[in-house]
Amino acid sequence: MTLALMLAAGTILAASPAIAEDVETTRIEVVVPEPAAAAEQATVQIAILLDTSNSMDGLIDQAKRELWSIVNELALARHDGQRPLLQIALYEYGNNGLSVENGYVRQVQPLTDNLDQISQDLFALTTNGGDEYCGQVIGAAVNQLEWSDATDDLKAIFIAGNEPFTQGSVNWEEACSAAIERGIVVNTIFCGPEAQGISTGWQGGALRSDGMFTHIDQNQEVIHVAAPQDEEITRLGVELNSTYIPYGHEGAENWARQSAMDATAAEESESVNVQRQACKASGMYLNSGWDLVDACANGVELAEVKEEDLPEEMQAMSEEERAAHVQEHATRRAELQTRIQELTAERRVFVEAERQRIRDEEGDSLDSAIVSIIRRLAERMNYEFE
Repeated sequence: MTLALMLAAGTILAASPAIAEDVETTRIEVVVPEPAAAAEQATVQIAILLDTSNSMDGLIDQAKRELWSIVNELALARHDGQRPLLQIALYEYGNNGLSVENGYVRQVQPLTDNLDQISQDLFALTTNGGDEYCGQVIGAAVNQLEWSDATDDLKAIFIAGNEPFTQGSVNWEEACSAAIERGIVVNTIFCGPEAQGISTGWQGGALRSDGMFTHIDQNQEVIHVAAPQDEEITRLGVELNSTYIPYGHEGAENWARQSAMDATAAEESESVNVQRQACKASGMYLNSGWDLVDACANGVELAEVKEEDLPEEMQAMSEEERAAHVQEHATRRAELQTRIQELTAERRVFVEAERQRIRDEEGDSLDSAIVSIIRRLAERMNYEFE
């Protein structure tokens, strides 16, 4: 039995029947060691394009605070009974501190499953100046990113800003048409009144690429609904970090980033912290590129990992001891994730009614706008939500 199969089996046994399907095992049958099943999972690819001109401080604040709640919503999605994989890319535009040759557009991060990196990048964004060219940044995202060719994969661009959509030398109609020709839906989020967003071309941009248009108040405060489960969710989420085994050249750096983003979330607000820790227990939070537990559960053979790429404490172990070490961490992680998922499900019921009241009274924020659009797009493609 390979270590990947052992980890899958250990994770399934550690999870309770009611919660096991929400733990990252993709419900692998232990008797069928078929790691290729992961390749059959659909992928959700999202490019977030944020206006970082002077007037957009509120938008950036919403984006960095609400990343985890967006991911948590996607964790409920299923395609053919399986949770999809998730990749997010990040662009900024409209910032006069960026290169004029590139139309004040910068690719902050290409499509990646490293959510800690995306979070770190969001917190590093600053605003400056203001020449916002929507066609330019959409064209950059369409042409630069490695979009999937699979028909079951959901590919979406979300662009948010508050200046006319039609500005700039790159034709916005051509950029949106190029996107939809590749199956990439462009969704537009205008920061301001709905009528103004329509009159300045934001609705037209969405219609041109089969996407959806909405509007938000970028300065709306994100309100945290406190729940009885919050304290234990955050405590267990931090404890999850001890189940990670960093390996490879970037292992230590990413492990440190994980703890750093926990600290950043805790400093930002209780709401951000709770959503982040809940996300870490979901199947959307994967770190196969630097964590041995995730890597082995996704087909990496521990015996083939170079000794110098292992953490120092594992280098002196025998192969059997290494396998047992990884299995111990996998089992403990499954226990923690299962408990967090139970608490998160209870919390969702507790806060949903209050959050709906807030949305009815104050309108959408960035996260609720993106979540609403993603749900509708996904349902078009036969995705289901738990």
